[in-house]
Amino acid sequence: MDREDSRRLAAEVFGTFALIFAGTGAIVINDISDHAITHVGIALTFGWIVLAMIYAIGDISGCHLNPAVTLGFLAAGRMEKRLVIPYIFSQSAGAILASIVLKVLFPEHSTLGATLPRGSDWQSLILEILLTMILMVVILCVSSGSKEKGILAGVAVGSVIALEAMFAGPISGASMNPARSLAPALLSGHLASLWVYLVAPVIGATLAIPIFRFLYMSEQRGEGP
Repeated sequence: MDREDSRRLAAEVFGTFALIFAGTGAIVINDISDHAITHVGIALTFGWIVLAMIYAIGDISGCHLNPAVTLGFLAAGRMEKRLVIPYIFSQSAGAILASIVLKVLFPEHSTLGATLPRGSDWQSLILEILLTMILMVVILCVSSGSKEKGILAGVAVGSVIALEAMFAGPISGASMNPARSLAPALLSGHLASLWVYLVAPVIGATLAIPIFRFLYMSEQRGEGP
């Protein structure tokens, strides 16, 4: 592994740490502060931290911060196979580190911001598949290769995340990210429905590929817009 690969993986660790620390941290602090942040504030926190990280590290690692996104890029033929497992490991490590910090800071909190279905597991499974599918289509549309970068990439991706968290968060948690759900579940012991949040984002990201290819079919054939 060369220096450039190490920089990419370090960026994924840092970016995913920031995402989980800010996003699930907002949930924890909202719970213990008499809902001072509010649900809207939590949704915006998730969207804004992703926006910020895209502009900060997008040119280094692509700012995936999400194993499902990395697998989506792989399925779309935009990701080097040799980097997939290191990326997923780095994202998971960053997420777990963030949850450890929150566990130390707020040991009395029972969930640490874990994603828990409000209804049935299957209801949240379907929601998470659709949410991740929409997110991945947007990411593919605004990214270059396997990198989310450019003037409007951060705004587009961050806005979709905030929007989906705002309307679907009260039901499924709007995770769309296996690492985001894995870390607080492991640290809090809420593992019963974890499978939903590990499986659904991967399915959703995979479903996004044929949709994106159909939408951009003419451009891919060189026929113009």
